[in-house]
Amino acid sequence: MTKRVVVHQDDVGMCHGANVAFVELSAAGAVTSGSVMVPCPWFPEIAAAAASDAALDLGVHLTLTAEKDGYRWGPISGPRVSAGLTDDAGYFWRDVTSVRRHADPAAVEIELRAQVERALVAGIDVTHLDAHMGVVLAPEFAATYLRLGRDYGLPILMTATVAGYAPKNHLDGVDEATFEPFVAMARDDGQPIFDAVLETPWDRAAPAHVTYRGLLERLPQGLTFLALHPNAPGELEVIEPATAHIRTDEYDLLRSELFLRWWRSQDVELIGMRSLRDDYRAA
Repeated sequence: MTKRVVVHQDDVGMCHGANVAFVELSAAGAVTSGSVMVPCPWFPEIAAAAASDAALDLGVHLTLTAEKDGYRWGPISGPRVSAGLTDDAGYFWRDVTSVRRHADPAAVEIELRAQVERALVAGIDVTHLDAHMGVVLAPEFAATYLRLGRDYGLPILMTATVAGYAPKNHLDGVDEATFEPFVAMARDDGQPIFDAVLETPWDRAAPAHVTYRGLLERLPQGLTFLALHPNAPGELEVIEPATAHIRTDEYDLLRSELFLRWWRSQDVELIGMRSLRDDYRAA
Protein backbone atom coordinates (compact mmCIF):
# COMPACT_ATOMS: atom_id res chain seq x y z
CA MET A 1 0.00 0.00 0.00
CA THR A 2 1.28 3.47 -0.91
CA LYS A 3 1.92 6.14 1.69
CA ARG A 4 -0.21 9.11 0.59
CA VAL A 5 0.24 12.22 2.72
CA VAL A 6 -1.48 15.58 2.92
CA VAL A 7 1.07 17.94 4.49
CA HIS A 8 -1.32 20.41 6.05
CA GLN A 9 -1.01 23.72 7.88
CA ASP A 10 -3.65 24.30 10.52
CA ASP A 11 -4.56 27.70 12.01
CA VAL A 12 -4.04 29.82 8.90
CA GLY A 13 -5.52 33.27 9.55
CA MET A 14 -4.95 33.08 13.29
CA CYS A 15 -2.20 35.71 13.01
CA HIS A 16 -0.02 37.38 10.39
CA GLY A 17 2.85 34.94 10.96
CA ALA A 18 0.61 31.97 10.16
CA ASN A 19 -0.33 33.58 6.86
CA VAL A 20 3.29 34.32 5.99
CA ALA A 21 4.21 30.71 6.66
CA PHE A 22 1.37 29.29 4.60
CA VAL A 23 2.04 31.39 1.50
CA GLU A 24 5.79 30.80 1.65
CA LEU A 25 5.67 27.08 2.42
CA SER A 26 2.97 26.44 -0.17
CA ALA A 27 5.09 28.09 -2.85
CA ALA A 28 8.06 25.94 -1.80
CA GLY A 29 6.00 22.75 -1.87
CA ALA A 30 6.71 22.18 1.81
CA VAL A 31 2.99 22.09 2.62
CA THR A 32 0.34 20.85 0.22
CA SER A 33 -2.76 22.25 1.92
CA GLY A 34 -3.97 24.44 4.77
CA SER A 35 -7.14 25.59 6.47
CA VAL A 36 -8.21 29.03 7.63
CA MET A 37 -9.83 30.11 10.90
CA VAL A 38 -12.46 32.45 9.49
CA PRO A 39 -13.38 34.24 12.78
CA CYS A 40 -9.77 35.22 13.49
CA PRO A 41 -8.43 38.77 12.99
CA TRP A 42 -6.04 37.96 10.15
CA PHE A 43 -8.60 36.16 7.96
CA PRO A 44 -8.92 39.08 5.47
CA GLU A 45 -5.19 39.01 4.70
CA ILE A 46 -5.07 35.34 3.76
CA ALA A 47 -8.45 35.51 2.01
CA ALA A 48 -7.06 38.19 -0.31
CA ALA A 49 -3.95 36.10 -0.96
CA ALA A 50 -5.97 32.97 -1.72
CA ALA A 51 -8.41 34.83 -3.97
CA SER A 52 -5.49 36.10 -6.06
CA ASP A 53 -3.53 32.82 -6.16
CA ALA A 54 -5.47 29.81 -7.41
CA ALA A 55 -2.57 27.52 -6.52
CA LEU A 56 -3.17 27.92 -2.79
CA ASP A 57 -5.00 24.85 -1.46
CA LEU A 58 -7.05 26.27 1.40
CA GLY A 59 -9.97 24.83 3.34
CA VAL A 60 -11.95 26.06 6.34
CA HIS A 61 -10.72 25.20 9.84
CA LEU A 62 -14.17 25.16 11.46
CA THR A 63 -13.76 27.13 14.68
CA LEU A 64 -15.81 27.09 17.88
CA THR A 65 -13.07 27.71 20.46
CA ALA A 66 -10.72 30.58 21.33
CA GLU A 67 -8.14 29.09 23.66
CA LYS A 68 -5.48 31.82 23.96
CA ASP A 69 -5.14 34.01 27.04
CA GLY A 70 -4.89 37.55 25.65
CA TYR A 71 -5.91 36.94 22.04
CA ARG A 72 -9.54 35.92 21.55
CA TRP A 73 -12.18 35.72 18.84
CA GLY A 74 -15.88 34.95 18.68
CA PRO A 75 -18.79 33.97 16.42
CA ILE A 76 -19.44 35.76 13.15
CA SER A 77 -23.11 34.74 12.97
CA GLY A 78 -24.34 37.10 15.71
CA PRO A 79 -25.89 34.37 17.86
CA ARG A 80 -28.26 35.06 20.72
CA VAL A 81 -26.71 34.69 24.16
CA SER A 82 -28.84 31.62 24.85
CA ALA A 83 -27.20 29.84 21.89
CA GLY A 84 -24.34 28.94 24.21
CA LEU A 85 -21.53 29.60 21.75
CA THR A 86 -19.76 32.13 23.95
CA ASP A 87 -18.38 32.55 27.45
CA ASP A 88 -19.21 35.42 29.81
CA ALA A 89 -16.80 37.71 27.97
CA GLY A 90 -18.55 37.13 24.63
CA TYR A 91 -15.78 35.04 23.06
CA PHE A 92 -15.84 31.40 22.00
CA TRP A 93 -15.24 28.97 24.85
CA ARG A 94 -11.61 28.11 25.57
CA ASP A 95 -12.07 24.32 25.40
CA VAL A 96 -14.08 21.69 23.59
CA THR A 97 -15.70 20.36 26.75
CA SER A 98 -17.35 23.74 27.39
CA VAL A 99 -18.61 23.94 23.81
CA ARG A 100 -20.16 20.50 24.12
CA ARG A 101 -21.76 21.40 27.44
CA HIS A 102 -23.23 24.77 26.46
CA ALA A 103 -23.65 25.14 22.69
CA ASP A 104 -27.00 24.65 20.97
CA PRO A 105 -26.31 22.34 18.00
CA ALA A 106 -28.64 24.40 15.80
CA ALA A 107 -26.64 27.54 16.59
CA VAL A 108 -23.43 25.65 15.90
CA GLU A 109 -24.66 24.76 12.42
CA ILE A 110 -25.64 28.38 11.70
CA GLU A 111 -22.20 29.57 12.83
CA LEU A 112 -20.25 26.98 10.85
CA ARG A 113 -22.25 27.66 7.69
CA ALA A 114 -21.53 31.37 8.15
CA GLN A 115 -17.80 30.59 8.31
CA VAL A 116 -17.89 28.56 5.09
CA GLU A 117 -20.00 31.19 3.35
CA ARG A 118 -17.66 34.01 4.39
CA ALA A 119 -14.70 32.10 2.97
CA LEU A 120 -16.51 31.52 -0.33
CA VAL A 121 -17.71 35.12 -0.60
CA ALA A 122 -14.13 36.29 0.02
CA GLY A 123 -13.09 34.43 -3.13
CA ILE A 124 -11.41 31.39 -1.59
CA ASP A 125 -11.71 28.22 -3.66
CA VAL A 126 -12.45 26.20 -0.53
CA THR A 127 -10.94 22.73 -0.85
CA HIS A 128 -12.13 20.98 2.32
CA LEU A 129 -13.37 21.24 5.89
CA ASP A 130 -11.58 20.26 9.07
CA ALA A 131 -11.91 21.13 12.75
CA HIS A 132 -10.03 23.42 15.12
CA MET A 133 -9.32 21.32 18.24
CA GLY A 134 -11.45 18.56 16.69
CA VAL A 135 -14.65 20.03 18.10
CA VAL A 136 -17.00 19.01 15.28
CA LEU A 137 -15.98 15.38 15.64
CA ALA A 138 -17.81 15.31 18.97
CA PRO A 139 -21.10 13.39 18.71
CA GLU A 140 -23.16 16.54 19.40
CA PHE A 141 -21.90 18.15 16.19
CA ALA A 142 -20.64 15.37 13.91
CA ALA A 143 -23.91 15.13 11.96
CA THR A 144 -23.64 18.85 11.19
CA TYR A 145 -20.05 18.34 10.04
CA LEU A 146 -21.14 15.60 7.64
CA ARG A 147 -24.04 17.72 6.40
CA LEU A 148 -21.75 20.66 5.63
CA GLY A 149 -19.44 18.45 3.61
CA ARG A 150 -22.36 17.06 1.63
CA ASP A 151 -24.08 20.42 1.08
CA TYR A 152 -20.95 22.21 -0.12
CA GLY A 153 -19.45 19.25 -1.96
CA LEU A 154 -16.34 19.30 0.20
CA PRO A 155 -14.27 16.51 1.72
CA ILE A 156 -14.16 16.54 5.51
CA LEU A 157 -11.31 15.33 7.67
CA MET A 158 -12.49 12.00 9.07
CA THR A 159 -10.48 9.00 10.21
CA ALA A 160 -11.63 5.39 10.19
CA THR A 161 -11.24 5.22 13.98
CA VAL A 162 -10.89 7.59 16.92
CA ALA A 163 -7.56 5.93 17.66
CA GLY A 164 -6.32 7.09 14.27
CA TYR A 165 -7.00 10.74 15.08
CA ALA A 166 -3.95 11.92 17.02
CA PRO A 167 -5.34 15.31 18.24
CA LYS A 168 -8.08 13.47 20.15
CA ASN A 169 -6.92 14.83 23.52
CA HIS A 170 -9.71 17.41 23.23
CA LEU A 171 -12.40 14.75 22.69
CA ASP A 172 -12.87 13.31 26.17
CA GLY A 173 -15.37 10.49 26.28
CA VAL A 174 -15.55 9.95 22.51
CA ASP A 175 -14.92 6.25 21.92
CA GLU A 176 -15.05 3.94 18.92
CA ALA A 177 -18.68 2.96 19.52
CA THR A 178 -19.70 6.62 19.55
CA PHE A 179 -17.60 7.51 16.52
CA GLU A 180 -18.26 4.56 14.23
CA PRO A 181 -21.80 5.54 13.09
CA PHE A 182 -20.49 8.86 11.79
CA VAL A 183 -17.65 7.13 9.96
CA ALA A 184 -20.22 4.85 8.33
CA MET A 185 -22.28 7.87 7.28
CA ALA A 186 -19.18 9.51 5.80
CA ARG A 187 -18.37 6.37 3.83
CA ASP A 188 -21.93 6.25 2.52
CA ASP A 189 -21.51 9.86 1.36
CA GLY A 190 -18.37 8.92 -0.55
CA GLN A 191 -16.10 10.92 1.72
CA PRO A 192 -12.38 10.08 1.67
CA ILE A 193 -11.58 8.36 4.97
CA PHE A 194 -8.10 8.93 6.35
CA ASP A 195 -6.17 6.13 7.96
CA ALA A 196 -4.40 8.50 10.33
CA VAL A 197 -4.20 12.13 11.40
CA LEU A 198 -0.84 13.01 12.91
CA GLU A 199 0.05 16.40 14.31
CA THR A 200 2.81 18.74 15.41
CA PRO A 201 4.81 17.12 18.25
CA TRP A 202 4.00 19.74 20.89
CA ASP A 203 5.97 18.00 23.63
CA ARG A 204 9.18 17.39 21.69
CA ALA A 205 12.40 17.35 23.71
CA ALA A 206 14.89 16.54 20.93
CA PRO A 207 16.02 19.04 18.26
CA ALA A 208 13.37 19.71 15.65
CA HIS A 209 15.15 17.99 12.75
CA VAL A 210 15.53 14.80 14.80
CA THR A 211 11.92 14.77 15.99
CA TYR A 212 10.41 15.46 12.58
CA ARG A 213 12.59 12.99 10.73
CA GLY A 214 11.44 10.35 13.20
CA LEU A 215 7.81 11.38 12.70
CA LEU A 216 8.04 11.23 8.93
CA GLU A 217 9.98 7.97 8.86
CA ARG A 218 7.19 6.33 10.86
CA LEU A 219 4.33 7.44 8.64
CA PRO A 220 1.82 4.61 8.29
CA GLN A 221 0.72 3.03 5.04
CA GLY A 222 -2.44 4.45 3.50
CA LEU A 223 -3.85 7.98 3.56
CA THR A 224 -2.39 10.26 6.24
CA PHE A 225 -3.23 13.85 7.17
CA LEU A 226 -0.20 15.54 8.73
CA ALA A 227 -1.59 18.49 10.73
CA LEU A 228 1.29 20.90 11.19
CA HIS A 229 1.33 24.41 12.68
CA PRO A 230 4.25 26.39 11.18
CA ASN A 231 4.33 30.08 11.97
CA ALA A 232 6.74 32.88 11.08
CA PRO A 233 8.12 34.64 14.18
CA GLY A 234 6.90 38.03 15.29
CA GLU A 235 3.65 38.48 17.18
CA LEU A 236 3.26 34.79 18.01
CA GLU A 237 5.76 34.98 20.86
CA VAL A 238 3.33 37.33 22.65
CA ILE A 239 0.17 35.46 21.67
CA GLU A 240 1.41 32.01 22.67
CA PRO A 241 4.65 32.35 24.67
CA ALA A 242 4.77 28.78 25.98
CA THR A 243 4.63 27.00 22.62
CA ALA A 244 5.58 29.68 20.07
CA HIS A 245 9.00 28.06 19.61
CA ILE A 246 7.38 24.80 18.51
CA ARG A 247 5.57 26.58 15.70
CA THR A 248 8.49 28.79 14.66
CA ASP A 249 10.96 25.90 14.77
CA GLU A 250 8.59 23.93 12.55
CA TYR A 251 8.49 26.88 10.13
CA ASP A 252 12.28 27.10 10.04
CA LEU A 253 12.61 23.37 9.44
CA LEU A 254 10.14 23.36 6.57
CA ARG A 255 12.07 26.22 4.97
CA SER A 256 15.30 24.23 5.08
CA GLU A 257 16.30 23.02 1.63
CA LEU A 258 18.41 20.28 3.21
CA PHE A 259 15.40 18.95 5.14
CA LEU A 260 13.10 19.26 2.14
CA ARG A 261 15.53 17.33 -0.08
CA TRP A 262 15.55 14.51 2.46
CA TRP A 263 11.75 14.58 2.76
CA ARG A 264 11.27 14.48 -1.01
CA SER A 265 13.56 11.48 -1.24
CA GLN A 266 11.23 9.40 0.93
CA ASP A 267 8.86 6.85 -0.59
CA VAL A 268 5.67 8.87 -0.15
CA GLU A 269 3.12 10.49 -2.43
CA LEU A 270 2.39 14.07 -1.39
CA ILE A 271 -1.12 15.21 -2.25
CA GLY A 272 -3.34 18.20 -1.54
CA MET A 273 -6.97 18.42 -0.54
CA ARG A 274 -8.05 19.93 -3.85
CA SER A 275 -7.49 16.64 -5.65
CA LEU A 276 -9.54 14.81 -3.01
CA ARG A 277 -12.28 17.42 -3.41
CA ASP A 278 -12.34 16.99 -7.15
CA ASP A 279 -12.53 13.20 -6.80
CA TYR A 280 -15.34 13.54 -4.23
CA ARG A 281 -17.35 15.83 -6.46
CA ALA A 282 -16.81 13.65 -9.49
CA ALA A 283 -18.06 10.60 -7.62
